Amino acid sequence: MIRKYLFVTIIVLLALILGACTTQPEAAVETPIDEVAVEEVAITKEVPAEAETEPTEEAIPAAEMVALVDGLGRSITITLPAQRIISLAPSNTEILFAIGAGEQIVGRDLFSDYPAEALEKTDIGGGWGDLDTETILTLDADLVLAAGLTAPEQIQMLEDLGLTVYVLENPTDLPGMYENLRTAALLTGHEAETEILIEGFLARVAAVEEKVAGVEERPSIFYELDATEPAAPWTSGPGTFIDTLITMAGGTNIGSVLEGAWAQINLEELIAQDPDIILLGDSLYGGVTPEAVATRAGWEGLSAVKNENIFIFDDNLVSRPGPRLVDGLEAVAQFLHPDMFE
Repeated sequence: MIRKYLFVTIIVLLALILGACTTQPEAAVETPIDEVAVEEVAITKEVPAEAETEPTEEAIPAAEMVALVDGLGRSITITLPAQRIISLAPSNTEILFAIGAGEQIVGRDLFSDYPAEALEKTDIGGGWGDLDTETILTLDADLVLAAGLTAPEQIQMLEDLGLTVYVLENPTDLPGMYENLRTAALLTGHEAETEILIEGFLARVAAVEEKVAGVEERPSIFYELDATEPAAPWTSGPGTFIDTLITMAGGTNIGSVLEGAWAQINLEELIAQDPDIILLGDSLYGGVTPEAVATRAGWEGLSAVKNENIFIFDDNLVSRPGPRLVDGLEAVAQFLHPDMFE
């Protein structure tokens, strides 16, 4: 096949040269080109850059059809790089912008609000609601990037519409997040810049770990997710990103003694654990303030309340498994060890 493309290219160049040497116009002849085959790369015509009278060089985008295994263990056949992408999760949208593929996004879910440029993309619904299938079909997407938490029925519905859906695995640690960055880079053609991005993340994480490596005191944190029931608020349990980042930042997550990733802690246990710091992850969406926490019945004896160590916190930094997790690590470290991270 490559020989065929080279042969066609030579014929076209000869035709251009012969056309330049004659004063008689000739009718243009269309040369049929076969569809790109699996794992085949198109040839780029080379034109001398210094020839001002020659047409501007236009590289034919490399295209190949490959089979990749997604986060659900399914083999998905995709033509790479994807040029028109719909993102079904805020973490995916943040990943695509971070690796330089923001311009390739044509649609995003309702909750994708970062970076600000994401809001300029077409809203296709989703989240806890229904997807706008009519709008989705008008976007002519060649890839829908779903997440591990995307509802299975939504994935099936989109595939029934003839769309290619690839699911990014839900990571459980920073190395897993880095692998998602690499996968997104492969899908979009931004592998080189993504490796540079990851190197920067690794350096930032190492800097935090180096500073807290020798700390003797590891302050305890209560990370509040939902205190609709003040006597039994929800928090982050063991094995979550929040738990991992608190530990990496030189602290102790009091929710690590509970069962389940997201768990309620009763007031008696909260008082027994007596956190040094309270981070309000529910401030962003629930509007909870440090002043409101201080007035809760039974909370007045907590060390964090008495010492006014209650802080609002952007939950998106630790709940979205994307590149801002590194920002979240640095932010938690600043609350735990302010003298080290001025």
